[in-house]
Amino acid sequence: MRRLEILVVDDDDADALMIEEALEGTEPRSAVRRVTDGREALDYLRREGRFADAHRPDLILLDLNMPRMDGRETLEAIKTDEQFKAIPVVILTTSGATPDILSSYQHRANAYVTKPFGLDDFESTVRQIDRFYREVAVLPTVD
Repeated sequence: MRRLEILVVDDDDADALMIEEALEGTEPRSAVRRVTDGREALDYLRREGRFADAHRPDLILLDLNMPRMDGRETLEAIKTDEQFKAIPVVILTTSGATPDILSSYQHRANAYVTKPFGLDDFESTVRQIDRFYREVAVLPTVD
């Protein structure tokens, strides 16, 4: 099993903390980095500004509803950029709206997961995503 570099793009501090806590017990433990909106996510991926030393993520967990640049715009920017389009993006959001789901897949999201409301269910869901990408999926090795 490999150690994942996960970029969490979510403006909700509580959700970001729950994601980190859910992955604390995994072996090998995934490295979780967090930004709070799409603009920061693109700066992170491009290694610009304060993200000059950022590691390329193996997986991006992307919320849809954020300020400045939301997840929809961010997904489109990632999946149309030759440097980043191979990075798996899992939409992890509270929205279960059919238009959001359809649009996400049309913009090449690798998966769409609605955030569960209970803490245990939320953590279990995050661990399942992590386990799938660490143990089952074959990820590209690109720098």
